[in-house]
Amino acid sequence: MTAAAPAPLTQRTTRLGLGVGMDLPWGERIGFAPSADGGDVTPRVRAFLRRHEEHYGYSFFAFQPRDRARLRAADYVIAYDRLYDAMPAGRPRAFHQTLLNMGTPECYDRRPVADFTNELHARYGFSWVVEDLGIWSLQGRPLPYPLPPVMTERGLERATSNAREARELLEPELHVEFPGFTEGGSFVLGAMDAFDYFRRLADDANVWVTLDVGHLLSYQWLRGRTGPAMYEGLESLPLERCRELHLSGCQIVRGKFRDLHHGVLLDEQIDLTRHLLPRCPNLLGVTYEDPVYNEDGELTPKSRPNYDRLSDVVARWMDGEAS
Repeated sequence: MTAAAPAPLTQRTTRLGLGVGMDLPWGERIGFAPSADGGDVTPRVRAFLRRHEEHYGYSFFAFQPRDRARLRAADYVIAYDRLYDAMPAGRPRAFHQTLLNMGTPECYDRRPVADFTNELHARYGFSWVVEDLGIWSLQGRPLPYPLPPVMTERGLERATSNAREARELLEPELHVEFPGFTEGGSFVLGAMDAFDYFRRLADDANVWVTLDVGHLLSYQWLRGRTGPAMYEGLESLPLERCRELHLSGCQIVRGKFRDLHHGVLLDEQIDLTRHLLPRCPNLLGVTYEDPVYNEDGELTPKSRPNYDRLSDVVARWMDGEAS
């Protein structure tokens, strides 16, 4: 079964407000705890979900493999059931896949990943599936951090074909996320403008998109666009196709942008979010990704000030006040 093309871009949708996205590795304090009966979220995660159950209008979690065995939904659903049992019922759920590998220059069969995702969707009713347009693995070997796609015309052709294939194979809606360009944490092959590249891919593959604010800033920093220049070129992005903004903890280290996912948002991320909100007419929500919290589920003190600013910006947007 193939997914329908994205809805007409003139269609307005109900705003979902502030959401939360969680990377939940197996065996970490913020993650899943393996067990003989299928696993469960850790007590720290459960405390966070209990403390913040009224704060988020939707959620996603990112897929992390338990091991290198063949993908089987049965190996995951008990832990995932327990995750969702700990969350409020009736709120939209999304899924952050990490295996579609849409930025790769390689050709291979994505049907096993799509079948696995569709089986989870049949159980949990994902509103969408999102994945960064990156090179997540090469020759079957996962990379420590996804690399940007090959920034050439041929690379764009391959990435567009990959995104189109993923959209057609998935039953839930696909959101393709703008990739990260962290200097020193990844490298870039090719010299095409990333904003124009991403717009062309979105149009030609006919997909909705997610804009990670930290990823946008990582590219701007790489290009030397800091301060007021961080707004330059944004009009080249497929803003009318944007359904979600992501914000995760970032930091400037010795003048270089670092996407650390440590929970602490930069002032620039809040400012750029405020700038983008009125320019994305089909936006569904703004996601605070990978919060960091203590054993009681309380956000770390360093993350609170700009998290509170983000919450206020999103609340104003929900009320129609963002400009």
